Amino acid sequence: MVDRISKERRSWNMPRIKGKNTKPELLLRSMLHKAGYRFRLHRTDLPGKPDIVLPKYRTVIFVNGCYWHRHENCPNATTPKTRTEFWEAKFKDTVERDKRNIAKLEATGWRVNVIWECELKNKPEQMVAKVYQIAEHYPF
Repeated sequence: MVDRISKERRSWNMPRIKGKNTKPELLLRSMLHKAGYRFRLHRTDLPGKPDIVLPKYRTVIFVNGCYWHRHENCPNATTPKTRTEFWEAKFKDTVERDKRNIAKLEATGWRVNVIWECELKNKPEQMVAKVYQIAEHYPF
């Protein structure tokens, strides 16, 4: 299948795709801040560089995109029709890396919460309640 845009335009576009400070992440951070939580961002000393770290509650939050991190049963987790083997291997590596990072964090005493892009888009208030339950209602 031929790309819909020119090679030059694709080259210009690809480096602008963000991995940090995405719209879903900014939305969750804003809601958490309004709810009184204070947090750190993208701590490089933790496995997987979690998007949001609540040190007081020893809790980390990953805001995952449904497409790249393969949210199960989500319509946004599609696979391209061309080069399918390449993409499936790439997605599989991402999912395995996520599992390894979560296991490392849990082994060192961190509570891990994964918030999916579609969940945040469809029911943002429920996501803040989910974080609240994980952070504050579990003893250390």
